[in-house]
Amino acid sequence: MLELALKGGRGYWQWLGVLGIVILAGFWFYSWQLDVGLGLTGLSRDVTWGFYVAQLTFLVGVAASAVMLVLPYYVHNYKVFGRITIIGEFVAAAAICMCMLFLLVDLGQPMRALNVFLYPTPNSILFWDANVLVGYLVLNIIVGWNVLEAERNGVAPPAWLKPLIFISIPWAFAIHTVTAFIYCGLPGRGLWLTAILAPRFLASAFASGPALLILLCLLLKKSTGFDAGREAIRALGKIVTYGLLANLFFLGCEVFVVFYSKIPAHMDHFVYLYAGFKGHGGLVPFLQASLVLMIVAAVLLVIPATRNRFDILCVSCVMVFIGTWIDKGLGLIAGGFIPSPLHEITEYVPTRPELVISAGVYGIGGLLMTVLLKIAVGVKREVGGS
Repeated sequence: MLELALKGGRGYWQWLGVLGIVILAGFWFYSWQLDVGLGLTGLSRDVTWGFYVAQLTFLVGVAASAVMLVLPYYVHNYKVFGRITIIGEFVAAAAICMCMLFLLVDLGQPMRALNVFLYPTPNSILFWDANVLVGYLVLNIIVGWNVLEAERNGVAPPAWLKPLIFISIPWAFAIHTVTAFIYCGLPGRGLWLTAILAPRFLASAFASGPALLILLCLLLKKSTGFDAGREAIRALGKIVTYGLLANLFFLGCEVFVVFYSKIPAHMDHFVYLYAGFKGHGGLVPFLQASLVLMIVAAVLLVIPATRNRFDILCVSCVMVFIGTWIDKGLGLIAGGFIPSPLHEITEYVPTRPELVISAGVYGIGGLLMTVLLKIAVGVKREVGGS
């Protein structure tokens, strides 16, 4: 099926060329970071995790959201998702690859990355996080590729795939739960020290991931003619709605507990993020914008008349994706370090090399996603699915 990725029009190859330029720029800056070290970034003694780890955290949620298609289709035989489940699995695979790359570029000694597996430490959450990410990538590639190949050949998928499909469902929940445990297991960080961090992660994932899938389906229809089906997109719209409402509810619960208890170690993080603290508020405009975007999107999505209009749904999904990205991919990690346990402020701003390297990682993910979706759409066309 790989030959399908080599067939495309002028726009397809131009898009791959743009991604190639972005990747090369990211690689050049990364080679500079390898030579100079992480001092090239905006990280400091007080803020030791930054933009790279934040992107990893967000993309784990995008990958986990594939379960919102896999579970209804394979377990409950919800045929409406039959044409797009493979898209969700391939998007998850590309997202996991980006997660691993962000983890790699965040390491000061990337050549030691394999030590996680060569010298396992079962008492470390990071060890389990690395394992569940690799396992989920393998599961999605094996399941998605074999199902697509069976569809192309006009035969039923092999029976041995079914156990892997069932394993992948709880595994999807596990990758984001284990990622949340990395943060909420740190007692000195009040923003993360909450039992509902994992549910918050999953809720935001089940909003942002399906929102991205809706946007991809609409884009594929416009650019390739592939039609996911109105019913499938409407069902995804409902999932986005419930996920977003749950995310906002959990955020509201956090705010109530933090400000009702008035424990400074917990309260000051929220004050810094949403209002500014001791004259510092670099992230305030972003977090306030995130909150406004999610609330407005929730209003538009909860009303069936606006949710079922694809133009409004598209705008709502963009707002959901950007809002949750700011919340998890910008504010969550830096906000956990600011202020410090001593209530000192050391603000964090990603540097230009960080941003270009991150763009390069996203470029690699975009390249993988483009190729995989090109293959999936090509197979659907061959079998008369579009």
